[in-house]
Amino acid sequence: MMKNAYAQDLKHKEDELALQYLPAVKAMAFRLKERLPSSVDFLDLSAIGTEELIKLARRYDESLNDSFWGYAKKRVYGAMLDYLRSLDVLSRASRKLVKAINFTVEEYMLTHEEEPSDEELAEILDESVEKVHDARIASTIYTVMPLGEQLQVGDEGAALASIEKEQLVSVIKKVLSSYKEREQMIIQLYYFEELTLKEISEILNITESRISQIHKAVILKIRESIGA
Repeated sequence: MMKNAYAQDLKHKEDELALQYLPAVKAMAFRLKERLPSSVDFLDLSAIGTEELIKLARRYDESLNDSFWGYAKKRVYGAMLDYLRSLDVLSRASRKLVKAINFTVEEYMLTHEEEPSDEELAEILDESVEKVHDARIASTIYTVMPLGEQLQVGDEGAALASIEKEQLVSVIKKVLSSYKEREQMIIQLYYFEELTLKEISEILNITESRISQIHKAVILKIRESIGA
């Protein structure tokens, strides 16, 4: 009886630990949602993060790690990204279409001051408007994924698999060094500071569409550099 009471008390303490960091999980979900299309629900992200937080709290050993949030933060965020991957928004066909769309948008913006509409892209690429729309949503979702994972879009990672991690880092640095300081700052703010396009726009006084264009151009240039 005492053993059961001890086990229940331990579980209670673990759940209290999870509750303590629940606001941090909700804040993380909110920040991630700000960078995603409206089709992704904040409540779903928050629920996934909360579930992972509770699991982590129940197996947390403070003797091995003296900071629970330091131990849990990356894993909770990873669970949210896994949820986004599970939506299966990037089938093999749509990966190729995303690559084609990104290239076409880059070409289009060389002669226009804004991105083409779904209808314009559909006409250029001879695809249905619905397919283009879905692929652009998929592309937006994918921009929150790690940079290395994004480079796999379109060729299933074949080129990426042939390059060592250190080489990839070197290629990314070389590509970024060819851009002006402002363009480098955009990548820094988006991927490492995890700011939204709107926030970056306010900081650097550049339109969101221009930021999106620069982001896609950098990704394309890195892909070309590794033969993807």
